[in-house]
Amino acid sequence: MAKKVLITDYVWPSLEPEKKVLATADAEVVVAPDGSEDTLAKLAKDVDAILTCFAKVTENVIRVAEKCQVISRYGVGVDNIDVDTATELGIIVTYVPDYCIPEVSDHVIGMLLDWNRRLTFFDRATKIKGWGSEGLSMRIMRLDGKKLGVVGFGRIGRGVAKKALSFGLDVLTSDPFVTSESAAADGARLVDMDQLLQESDFITIHSPLIPQTKNMISKDELEIMKPDAFLINCARGGLIDENALYDALISGEIAGAGLDVIVDIDPPLDHRLIQLENVIVTPHTAFFSQEAVLELEERAAGEVVNVFQGQMPDNLINPLVLNQVRANLRNP
Repeated sequence: MAKKVLITDYVWPSLEPEKKVLATADAEVVVAPDGSEDTLAKLAKDVDAILTCFAKVTENVIRVAEKCQVISRYGVGVDNIDVDTATELGIIVTYVPDYCIPEVSDHVIGMLLDWNRRLTFFDRATKIKGWGSEGLSMRIMRLDGKKLGVVGFGRIGRGVAKKALSFGLDVLTSDPFVTSESAAADGARLVDMDQLLQESDFITIHSPLIPQTKNMISKDELEIMKPDAFLINCARGGLIDENALYDALISGEIAGAGLDVIVDIDPPLDHRLIQLENVIVTPHTAFFSQEAVLELEERAAGEVVNVFQGQMPDNLINPLVLNQVRANLRNP
């Protein structure tokens, strides 16, 4: 009997790349019409695998998926998947942690440059008000010798650091899992979080969203940042306390922010952060290029095929599952 794979949601034009990969395991695809819990729970009852992008794969969805062997995330984080329940039930969880490092690191540097050189600001002003209409009274820094603080020094954080160094920026980083030697090997100086916040002219966040990091940037952290600091988040919206950020931005406690993510994954047009003049907003597009998406589709589907064929996945999130895995893996 053919294996069945549920795709909960996707944001790219076509599913042909993953369908082609899944066909190598004689798997058929079921695409959810929406990502609601009720819809996914109904469709998950007889599937052998779940591929998910942004939809929440909750405890209820996982418990009704009695045949499911693997949940594969289209993406870097797995905060939309109830990993504990999956592990309890012997379901493998995988992700693709390194598919968009060039894109996200480019996006961070792009936001930094846009803000510092006021590119979008001058473009809009020139088109609406005319040439030279705004003058040159705003703060624009010479980047050489300024400090970039990188919170979380994993793959993407290191990618940002490499590009920042080429602009003459000094890179500080704070990460409890990184040694001074490891940071220095990629051109960064390891410091504690308070020092990073106090000294950095630009700060970019690259931590995973877990209970310990939720709202890791809040009122206390914002208060010790420089008044002309620019905060960038291309990771997860929940890492920043949005109420505290809004207050800091309107009061001038910090100068601005670049946000590719906010807590609400589908915010209204009148969302108060989006409407601020000192916020650059992109709609969760930092990961995107045609090359990155093709890689993501093929590798996420490839993890499903690996499990169906009894092979260890390349990027296993929950190794504890190997003691009770539903899939028949060879040499787990």
